[in-house]
Amino acid sequence: MIGPYQLLGHNKKYVMDNSLLTVSWEDGKVVMIDQTKLPKKLEYVKYTKYQDIAKAIKRLIIRGAPAIGVAAAFGLCLASFQSKAGSTAELLSDMEIAYTLLRGTRPTAVNLVWALDLVMKKAREGNSVNQIRKGILDYSLKIAQDDVSTNKKLGKYGAELINDGEVVLTHCNAGSLATVAYGTALGVIRAARKSGKEVRVIATETRPVMQGSRLTAFELKHDGIDVCLIPDTAVGYVMSQKMISRVIVGADRVLRTGHVFNKIGTYQVAVMANRHMIPFYVAAPMSTFDLESDIGDIVIEQRDAREILQVGNRVITPKGVDVLNPAFDITPPELIAGIITEEGILQPPFKKNFKYIKGR
Repeated sequence: MIGPYQLLGHNKKYVMDNSLLTVSWEDGKVVMIDQTKLPKKLEYVKYTKYQDIAKAIKRLIIRGAPAIGVAAAFGLCLASFQSKAGSTAELLSDMEIAYTLLRGTRPTAVNLVWALDLVMKKAREGNSVNQIRKGILDYSLKIAQDDVSTNKKLGKYGAELINDGEVVLTHCNAGSLATVAYGTALGVIRAARKSGKEVRVIATETRPVMQGSRLTAFELKHDGIDVCLIPDTAVGYVMSQKMISRVIVGADRVLRTGHVFNKIGTYQVAVMANRHMIPFYVAAPMSTFDLESDIGDIVIEQRDAREILQVGNRVITPKGVDVLNPAFDITPPELIAGIITEEGILQPPFKKNFKYIKGR
């Protein structure tokens, strides 16, 4: 009988070049970079329980829509191995409990639900407990592998938009640390550089969790890409001074109307880009598209007030101050020049042109 952690080892063949490997499967454990420790320390953590994967997603140990989707898929694999079920029905019941916990960790990013649904569908096809375990692990590894290849295709399409010598502004982190290993918005930068173009990046600090200063700046420096960090409030200044050529950001969810849900502050960047006639692009794989929901259906995650009230452990505000801390905002389609996908660059009007995207 095959032991649950002997089904399939970690396969690193899909990770190429110098990209950071954000999340992976290794010897029955889910291995991920602890992004709360960056940039001071590049530390990997290992989990053997799906409950710990849920906590890691919720606490932003791992973040970024594609990355948390893959982590959640691996979480369901751990749940299947944790289960003491003797029948497929019992195993699926235990996995449903894990599914509910994992799904509830981050409500806005669509890749989380997308990956969980795919793995559960695969699990229901199994005819035995061991077949389900092996089947969903194989499938989850494929999701991870596909994430890298998808983002490399996306990057090549996006690289065609960038001219040699350009300066690109990005907001939040949509790089290796937000995916399995390559990145969406930063994947475009990497692909442009690989094609021989000189590209520089201006990154916003991205308050309040500082994904730009802690993560984007870290991984661009790691890859030897020229990056300049600015305060969020300096976006208008650098645009008015003609210091950037275009904006490329990632996405946590894209609706059929072309409305983009992304890190809070993205909408402001898009408005400023529109004011200064700078093209604003979104880089997102098809797994980030939600063609069923309407704007009103989407829950905007509200984060812990301490992210605003404190810097680290130091309180910086008076007691009793009310806090509104949304994690995401919505950028309307009229502000977006194009959406870069692995199938090509989707041009406005987005709702009309979705039908030309492969498989949609």
